Amino acid sequence: MREKRELPPKNERIIEPFRLFGNVYFIGSYGESSHVIDTGEGLVMIDTGSTPNLQIVLNGLEKLGFAPTDVKYIINSHWHHDHTEATRAMAELSGAKTLIGREDYEKAKRFFDADIIISEGDTLTLGNTTFEFIETPGHTKGTLSIFFNAEDDGRTVRAGMFGGAGVNTLHQGKFDYEGCREDYRKSVRRLMNEPVELFIGNHSWNNHTYEKWLDLVETGENHFVSHNAWIRFLESCERRLDETIAKDNL
Repeated sequence: MREKRELPPKNERIIEPFRLFGNVYFIGSYGESSHVIDTGEGLVMIDTGSTPNLQIVLNGLEKLGFAPTDVKYIINSHWHHDHTEATRAMAELSGAKTLIGREDYEKAKRFFDADIIISEGDTLTLGNTTFEFIETPGHTKGTLSIFFNAEDDGRTVRAGMFGGAGVNTLHQGKFDYEGCREDYRKSVRRLMNEPVELFIGNHSWNNHTYEKWLDLVETGENHFVSHNAWIRFLESCERRLDETIAKDNL
């Protein structure tokens, strides 16, 4: 990926739906990431975004040659509205089953009533893909991190998403629950033990989706597969936690 690039303001960054690697596609917006994985027997969607994001998701599916009814499951990484507000509508359009972490189930009810509640170590298999779930509390109490294998032209890589990397809920007065800071640090350190080559962003800025998409379009070079991007990001998460704590202690 290029070291320096002139980028438009964040509110003008438009990401067209595209294939990250193999059967993994991005169909969201710069502000609200949504992905689908084509398992050969239907799509699994990760996060729907807020209500205004729904039309972007639907347009993305269409541009990639998919239909809403191809979506069989919707995995919600955590309960916040910018990840789940459109889930009920998407489920009604598609008939898909919805999933949420067990500790986020009640709070997510303001947006949808999950069909499947996920606990530590649970898996979901559809077609040729098995999704593994790890509970990584901190950003919310029920944040799920998601892992699966993706294959492209005979090459298999392990894909992973930290389901709630934001530190905005770790400021004093904004806690999702007591003990969230301690849990967040434990979650980050635990995830460092997970090997990930295809790092999928819970938000586009987590893994520089926009910049890497531009590189893919302009040069054909795919920078989404990396041996160190995952660890570098997790290290930055812990640094941001430390900075948040230091700022609150001023």
